[in-house]
Amino acid sequence: MSIDPTREFKPMRIAVLTVSDTRSRSEDASGDLLVDRIARAGHLVKGRTIVNDEVEAITTRLREWIADPQIDCVISTGGRA
Repeated sequence: MSIDPTREFKPMRIAVLTVSDTRSRSEDASGDLLVDRIARAGHLVKGRTIVNDEVEAITTRLREWIADPQIDCVISTGGRA
């Protein structure tokens, strides 16, 4: 299936979640890359944060963003393998 060029492009409102115990915003290369690619594709970055690699911190942030009508999608990066 290919993209239908006759359909109007509708930008997604995306939040970026980095899961890390060791990264700060200035060291978040994967988050920076995601934000750049989202914007270059014409979508909107509506949220971005770094949370510790702890289930409660991750689920709290995800639930907040899921409940936010201004966010259509969440992309996450990082975390333990």
